[in-house]
Amino acid sequence: VQLQASGGGLVQAGDSLRLSCAASGPHFSDYYMGWFRQAPGKGREFVSAISWNGYSQYYADSVKGRFTISRDNAKNTVYLQMNSLKPEDTAVYYCAENLIYYNDYDPPTVKGSWGQGTQVTVSS
Repeated sequence: VQLQASGGGLVQAGDSLRLSCAASGPHFSDYYMGWFRQAPGKGREFVSAISWNGYSQYYADSVKGRFTISRDNAKNTVYLQMNSLKPEDTAVYYCAENLIYYNDYDPPTVKGSWGQGTQVTVSS
């Protein structure tokens, strides 16, 4: 499976962006999908995940209430709507497929492919 992320850009604090991640290949609708991000000088961190049918969504505390994940299985695409952006949201955002939750406490583990990343820069 190949994942193509898009939608990043340079915005001001308080603005919104919508990221998209288009998947090629079969089985997209079988998998949990998600978004991670990596800020300069930091490790990659979990942002959000969505169940295979879209009924369940998961968020990092830092984005809860501001970001919304969704998916369209007919289009093999997962989205991340980001509102009320803050400078600390500046990072490269990566989509990933086939996320597995092993417990209720830790972020999911990515068992499938990663997208190439899209840069989000939020100025103050």
